[in-house]
Amino acid sequence: MVLIGVAGSCFAQASHAVILHAAHMLDVETGRTVSPGEVLVEGDKILAAGASVPHPVGAEIVDLGSRTLLPGLIDAHVHLFLHPGAEDLQTVQESVPARTIRAVLAARDDLMGGFTAERDMGTEGAGSADTAVRDSINQGLIPGPRLRISGNAVDILGGHEDAIGFNPEQRVLSNADVANTADDLVRVIREQFKEGSDFVKIYETGHDSLEAGEFTTPYQYTLEQLRAAVQEAARVGKKVAVHATGEPGTGYAAEAGVASVDHAYQLSDQTMAVMKQKGIFAVPTFAVSEYFADHAATPEEQKHLREELAWHAGQFRRELEAGVPMAMGSDVGPFPHGTQAREFVLMVKYGMAPLAAIQAGTLNGAKLLGWAGEIGKLEAGYFADVIAVDGDPLADITALQKVSFVMKGGVVYKR
Repeated sequence: MVLIGVAGSCFAQASHAVILHAAHMLDVETGRTVSPGEVLVEGDKILAAGASVPHPVGAEIVDLGSRTLLPGLIDAHVHLFLHPGAEDLQTVQESVPARTIRAVLAARDDLMGGFTAERDMGTEGAGSADTAVRDSINQGLIPGPRLRISGNAVDILGGHEDAIGFNPEQRVLSNADVANTADDLVRVIREQFKEGSDFVKIYETGHDSLEAGEFTTPYQYTLEQLRAAVQEAARVGKKVAVHATGEPGTGYAAEAGVASVDHAYQLSDQTMAVMKQKGIFAVPTFAVSEYFADHAATPEEQKHLREELAWHAGQFRRELEAGVPMAMGSDVGPFPHGTQAREFVLMVKYGMAPLAAIQAGTLNGAKLLGWAGEIGKLEAGYFADVIAVDGDPLADITALQKVSFVMKGGVVYKR
């Protein structure tokens, strides 16, 4: 039973203690499965978790049967303001209010898919509209995950999202905020923070090319420019994430001290060593690549996209061997919201152990989003973000695509 109301405003935390009981509970830190598993919740926090917890007088018991309890999932790379279809056209043809309505529905769908926290990696031309979505979720007006939001991404003139291919006489706007110099970056970052962004998303590479096994992608910002952005964000306790697919841009980003390198198709040995040493996360985003390959316009395009995906998978295995920290991020938006648990399946398919993949989408995601010690585990003192799945995700990672119960902050959204 899905408990979403028409306006999503009917939710409230139970005024009494709630005990979640299931056949199993996964400790995502140790990989140990507790059978049975129980979580004691009061208000928005977990009071206890284990094989057996105290049962206060008057506590409500929610029996989830044969399912497995685990912490709410965390997607570190989403686009709430995108939906399947031509991205360039939807950002031109659809108004910001219309796109914001879609973003509200996308946030709901992601929550129903078991994602109780997310990082929105750019509104693609909708500016700071994601501030309103985040704040409305926080105020309990609409259902959705906990959000870290960036507003527009930041790009150079003629860069990755600068409306290339349109008739220049139509003056089609970029889907990003343009900054060409270090001074521009500081100015744009300050404006975005003024409008409510939690972090900065920068396009560091593009356009990508893979020919005869050789991957190339031009960088957009120099190491010095990226350092200026990282320093400006750090001045107010915030971080920078980059879209960076290959060298030398991925190396510049790592040296500058960004929080994450998203996509990370190509990392040199030196870049991988720096990322491991500094704790910089790679966010592979396989699911969106698979979707584009499966929905290619021509057989030739499909063949090329599948070759790119296979090449990316090979690079991912190198990164795992080198000990690069990983966070789960799906790039959902260009494919349907709420289906992004497919990313876990692909991370395992391409070489990650199931527990490591789950940790990438719980513990590591919490750290990347700045919520370490608050979400990502079922432990006393953490927020009561809890899901239940059918089956054992350690034995079959596709269990994460079968979320049948969702609680966020002590409120049940799906049961």
